[in-house]
Order: sequence, then C-alpha cells, then structure tokens
Amino acid sequence: MRSHALARTIVSLTAVAGIAAGSLAAAGTGYAAPATAARTAVGAPTAVLATENFGLTTAEAKNVQEFLADYWGYTDSIDGQLGTNSWKAFQRCLKTYWGYTGAIDGDPGTNTIKALQRLLKDDYGYTGAIDGIAGAGTRAAFKRFAA
Repeated sequence: MRSHALARTIVSLTAVAGIAAGSLAAAGTGYAAPATAARTAVGAPTAVLATENFGLTTAEAKNVQEFLADYWGYTDSIDGQLGTNSWKAFQRCLKTYWGYTGAIDGDPGTNTIKALQRLLKDDYGYTGAIDGIAGAGTRAAFKRFAA
C-alpha cells in the first residue's frame, strides 16, 4: 500500500512538473513573439503610403498625373493612382510655388497638405485653415483642381 501511495505521489509530482513546464514554455513563447516583432518594427524602414488620392476619382487623378508629367518631371504611368512618384512630382511644384519646405520624398503628409492647401486657397476655392489636414474642404478644392 505504501508503494502504491508513493507511486501516486510520484505521478502527481510528474504531472505538476509537466504542467508547470508547459506553462512556462507557453509563457516564454507568448512573451518572445512580441519582443521579436518589436525588434523587427524598430529596425524596419518607414514605408511611404502606396497611394493617396484624397478623394479623387481615377479619372481626376489621371488629370493630375498628366499635369505633373507635363510640368514637374513625373515619368511613371498615368494610371490614376497618386503614389510616391506622383507626390514627389507634386512636392517639386509645391516647393517651387507654394511654400513646401519638406523633403521630396513622395509622402503626402502634413507639410505637403499645407502647401497643397495654399495652392487650393489661391485658385480653387479652398476657404479652410492651412492646417495640413485633408478634410472635406481640401478634398473638394482638390477635385476642382483635378477637373
């Protein structure tokens, strides 16, 4: 009987040890994955948004690309998708005439939008603030520009 109790105790201790080891292994895996992901995210280069039409249709965006091809060195396809190269060409225009001071990087961020708003305020009926936010007023004026 004593050996039966001893065997049961050994089995119980083995089960507890196995559960504890499994929990620790799972916890280690659970904590290791985010650290790896965080390390990858920190080391990864920042990607520029692939396409930002700010509410323009494909046909309107093609009009913008044709303007950029005619005057601002845009050489990619006229596909109606304002991507990095479209925005680089637009930034050259905005830098020359509308006070854009950022890098020619193709990222239509706050500074690009502010310069775009200055252009739209001057000739395309934009009446909002020069705030770098592409809200409804900016989008409506951009459509007039693209028409």
